[in-house]
Amino acid sequence: MSSGGSDLFSLATGADGAAPEGDLRPPLAVRMRPRTLEEVAGQQEVLRPGSPMRRLIEGHAGVAGPLSAILWGPPGTGKTTLAHLVATAADRRFVELSAVTAGVKDVRGVMEEAVRERSLHGRATVLFLDEIHRFTKAQQDALLPGVENRLVILVAATTENPTFSIIAPLLSRSVMVRLESLTDEQVAAVVRRALADERGLAGGFTLDDDALDHVVRMAGGDARRALTTLEAAAGVAADERPAGREDEPAPITLATVEQAVATAAVRYDRAGDQHYDVASAFIKSMRGSDVDAALHYLARQLEAGEDPRFIARRIVIAASEDVGMADPTALQTAVAAMHAVAQIGMPEARIVLAQAVVHNALAPKSNAAYAAINAAVADVRAGRGGAVPPHLRGSGYAGAARLGHGEGYRYSHDEPAGVGPQQYLPDDLLAADVDYYHPTTRGWEERLAVRWAELRRIVRGR
Repeated sequence: MSSGGSDLFSLATGADGAAPEGDLRPPLAVRMRPRTLEEVAGQQEVLRPGSPMRRLIEGHAGVAGPLSAILWGPPGTGKTTLAHLVATAADRRFVELSAVTAGVKDVRGVMEEAVRERSLHGRATVLFLDEIHRFTKAQQDALLPGVENRLVILVAATTENPTFSIIAPLLSRSVMVRLESLTDEQVAAVVRRALADERGLAGGFTLDDDALDHVVRMAGGDARRALTTLEAAAGVAADERPAGREDEPAPITLATVEQAVATAAVRYDRAGDQHYDVASAFIKSMRGSDVDAALHYLARQLEAGEDPRFIARRIVIAASEDVGMADPTALQTAVAAMHAVAQIGMPEARIVLAQAVVHNALAPKSNAAYAAINAAVADVRAGRGGAVPPHLRGSGYAGAARLGHGEGYRYSHDEPAGVGPQQYLPDDLLAADVDYYHPTTRGWEERLAVRWAELRRIVRGR
C-alpha cells in the first residue's frame, strides 16, 4: 500500500526536486508519468472540459460531490496517471492498493485512515485500486460503504470489461471511463519527450527514425511499454559508447533496440502499404484454405505489433463473409476468440487467434450469405420493395385493427409443418420472384440448400 508521499510517483524526484541517482532511480515510465493534464498523452474525449473525469481531477465537486471512477482500458493508456492527478490536482490524500495483494483488511484500514484524515485535516482520500477485476465479490462489497458515504474517492483500474468483472452496486455508484490505446503518433511523442526531459534521458541519447518506428510499433499503443523499451535500449547504447565520449549523446539505432528487446524488426508499416498488404494476404490465405500461409501472416502482424483486437475483428468478418453457413461454428469460434483476446491480451492472445485462424482456413467455404445481403441492399438502394403487406404489419397499438393491420396473418406455429403458404415479400419483389440466397453444396450448407428449396415451395407455392 502506498499513501501520502510514499508511492513511486512521488519517488520519481528526490526531496530537493532532483532525480535520485543510479540504481535508486525509478523506472523511466514512472519518472515520465505526467504531472499535469497538459502532459497526458491522448484521451482527449475522456479529459474534455466538463467531462466527469476532468471535473474530478480539477476538484469541481458540484452539487452531487466528487464521483468515484472506474477506469477501463488497455495497459499503458494512463489509468494510474489519471488516478494520481485526481489526488494531486485537488490536494487530496492518495492511497494505492493492488487487488493482486490487498484484501478486505487492507480496504477497511484505508477507510479508517480516511475518516481520521477528514476529521483531523479536512482532506479527502483518493483510493487507487489497480486491477480491481481481481477482487472477489466479497472484497468488492467491502468497498461499498466507503464509496457510498464518500469516505474515499475510489479510482479503480481494470483491463477487463467492468460489466462482467465488477459488482453492479459498485458500478452504479461510479462513473465508468473508457480509455483508448494511444495512437502511434501519441506514443512517439511520449518517447521524444522522454529523450529530452530532465526527468527522463535528459538529452543523453539520440534515437534514429527507424529505431523510433520500431519502439512505437512494438508498444502497440502502450506508452509504458514504449518507455520500458526505450530505457532498455538506452542501457545498451550507454554500454556500447566508446571510452572518452561520455559527454556526447549516445546513438540508439534499430540494432540497439533489437538487441535490447531480443526481437528483430519486422518490415511492416502499420500505417502504410505493408499494413494493408499483409492484412489482405492474411484474409485471402484463410479464404483460400492455406492454413500455413494464414498463420504466417498472422505471425507477421503480431510480431510487428499489430493490435490483436484488429486481427480478431478481421477473423470474425471472414468467418461470415467466406465461411458462412458452410460451417456456422466458424463464426462462434471467431467471436469467442475476439472476446478472449480482449480479456487476456498478448502474448497469450496469439494462441487464441491461431485457433480461430486454423478453423477459418480449414472450414468449407461459402459466401452465399454475404452475396445475399449485398443483393438485398442493392435492391433497397435502387428503390425496389414496396409497402409491407398488411397482414405482416404491427397490430399491437390503438387503431391498428381498424386499419386492417395483422388481418389474415397465419401463425407459423399453428401450421402442421411449422410453416405455411403466406406472402412475406412486398408485392413488387414477390412479382419479380427475387432470389437473394443461393446456398452452395459445400459443408453444412448442402443440407440447407435442400431445406431452403422445400421451404420456398411451401411459402411461395413455387
